[in-house]
Amino acid sequence: MGKKVKTAITPTREEDYPQWYQEVIKASDMSENSPVRGCMVIKPWGFAIWENIHRQMDDLFKETGVKNAYFPLFIPLSYLEKEAEHVEGFAKECAVVTHHKLEKGENGGLVPAGELAEPLIVRPTSETIIGESMSRWTSSYRDLPILLNQWANVVRWEMRTRMFLRTSEFLWQEGHTAHATKDEAMERTLQMLDIYAKFVEDRLAMPVIKGRKSESERFPGADDTTCIESMMQDKRALQAGTSHFLGQNFAKSSNIKFQNEASQEDYAWTTSWGTSTRMIGGMIMVHSDDDGLVVPPRIAPAHVVILPIIKKGADNSDVLESAEALKAALRQQTFYGQPVEVEIDNRDIGGARGWDWVKKGIPVRVELGPRDIENNSVFMARRDTGEKKAINREEFLNTIADILDDIQNTLFQRALAFREANTFSIDEKNQFYDLYKKAKGYNNGAFVLAHWCGSGQCEEKIKQDLSVTIRCIPFDSPDEEGTCICCGAKSDRRVLFAKAY
Repeated sequence: MGKKVKTAITPTREEDYPQWYQEVIKASDMSENSPVRGCMVIKPWGFAIWENIHRQMDDLFKETGVKNAYFPLFIPLSYLEKEAEHVEGFAKECAVVTHHKLEKGENGGLVPAGELAEPLIVRPTSETIIGESMSRWTSSYRDLPILLNQWANVVRWEMRTRMFLRTSEFLWQEGHTAHATKDEAMERTLQMLDIYAKFVEDRLAMPVIKGRKSESERFPGADDTTCIESMMQDKRALQAGTSHFLGQNFAKSSNIKFQNEASQEDYAWTTSWGTSTRMIGGMIMVHSDDDGLVVPPRIAPAHVVILPIIKKGADNSDVLESAEALKAALRQQTFYGQPVEVEIDNRDIGGARGWDWVKKGIPVRVELGPRDIENNSVFMARRDTGEKKAINREEFLNTIADILDDIQNTLFQRALAFREANTFSIDEKNQFYDLYKKAKGYNNGAFVLAHWCGSGQCEEKIKQDLSVTIRCIPFDSPDEEGTCICCGAKSDRRVLFAKAY
């Protein structure tokens, strides 16, 4: 047996994937658990990634005419009750405010007082309260479409939480639109899903599968839910974004009516769509390794860290000045339309400096010492491949954008190859069941494309037997005659099955 390779993260992915995930977050200093159960504190490195997601995605939204707004955190209980499926879908996750002040109790401690006339729900999602505003803003077809988005926090009282993936409070964006016609609303639903898919693939380097949810997996109250699904390194699926066609359901419950071009009263057609900090969890699980976080350059808080080689007791001014000059020169270069972002780390902590940045996942590390200055070179290391080499200083400056692009592409192609190697078409029920029954730990099976008859009973049986769900009905799944993987009934196309987060 060969000697075990020492890694920065313990346990490794293969030893304990869930704990590895937590340790990567800790080692990269992205976030930590909060004193409030199920909530997290997002630290500067983690929040900077979210800020980049926020800024870049917001630009894409605005290119389509969407404008940002803000709506209250508190939603009257009666608003949620207006749409029956909606309230049923979120009832078990709601945090409820019933009092508006505190008073000293008999034992001297503080107790709730001032009971509210109507309980307030802490926002789990905002369809109902935004619908109330839309109903007041809409009287004619000329008032439509309304294209809104808000960046906010929401609360869903989760029992089992995991940082970034599933927390009781999380950050997200939620888009809400109202339209005069069904076709226009459907077009917007798919347009926003395309934006999500492009963003996640181009910026987070995570390959996705676009598709439609089964009826049982739809957003509560929606006529149709579309989604993007991505494979993690343990072969589970992560839903990275959803876009919902709400039909006229919420318009009717919120009374969003307008006079159409034929001077007839009609209800608006609405959509909603959202992504969240869950994307960061996906990024961690798709790209990171047993030495820590790996951040795709297009979303990284910084692209390059310069590590000056400092000698104790020596005059290090030349090295520090050279590092500052290199930083300034790098920032004159552009990558993906922005200046190359650079950190200088001159802490006197020896080799721990380099390992800190490996664990934080910065794309490129540069060591710079007296010999490098003398040779007009830098010593560069890539986080994605681990490649290390000396390179001429001017060449490094002139090619840094190409290096970052190559890292971005390498991460995407690596993730795509992994998904393709672990996606199978299966037609035999025994083979399907055996695959998932043997799945455990780091190996949670695969993505399986299999036939399904459309029956909710078959879908539920597979879920109960194997903890496997229909992730989506892929848009690119061709018409194909077959038999249901569960009951053997006729089927006309394959759907995507997987275990999921």
